[in-house]
Amino acid sequence: MVEELLASDFLIHSLYATEKWETSSLSATQKDSLTLVSDKVLEQLSVLKTANKVVAVVKQPLQKGINELKQKYYIALDSISDPGNMGTIIRIADWFGINELFYSSDSVELYNPKVVQATMGSIFRVNAIETDLQELLEQNQNEMQLPVIATVLKGKNIYEQQLPSAGILVIGNESRGVSPGLQKYFTHTVSIPSFSTYIKGAESLNAAVATGIVCAELKRQQLK
Repeated sequence: MVEELLASDFLIHSLYATEKWETSSLSATQKDSLTLVSDKVLEQLSVLKTANKVVAVVKQPLQKGINELKQKYYIALDSISDPGNMGTIIRIADWFGINELFYSSDSVELYNPKVVQATMGSIFRVNAIETDLQELLEQNQNEMQLPVIATVLKGKNIYEQQLPSAGILVIGNESRGVSPGLQKYFTHTVSIPSFSTYIKGAESLNAAVATGIVCAELKRQQLK
């Protein structure tokens, strides 16, 4: 993740590393931020159970806003509470080329250490914006009018419908689903069918897993 950080435009406050860490790729400014420490000190600095070779202290960037929605895909996260889900969804967005993502203010904090770790460096590339999702979808309805696709249990089979080439994909809370106040903005509702051979198979999918499946199907349809 630190290698991903070094290639980004995030501002590094300081680096702490053991002598085992390779420093030849550091710029002069980055080398000035580096302090060599022992394995024991690094373990005390890290939030991980097993520290690696380097820890970075990074300035949180000022949040980048979007003045105008464009003809492309965005992800909107409604009350995502699990840091692993939040981080993994950011990583999924990066993988599928979705470089801007919205999340509601009652979602888990963006720079929660578990969120950051779960992104595996994608947090340095995806512009994640905290916003009021109802206001966002209202603005979209009045201006850009991008399709709004939501994952819901009683939605249409995602493999049996033609999906738009651009839009806002809404992912709801892990246990409650999408907030009722957002439902009036939906233009498409989709569900991922179960193919379990058991009478009582899995009841639902993890929010991040569902996001990955939907993004993969969106991309597959775009490439046909």
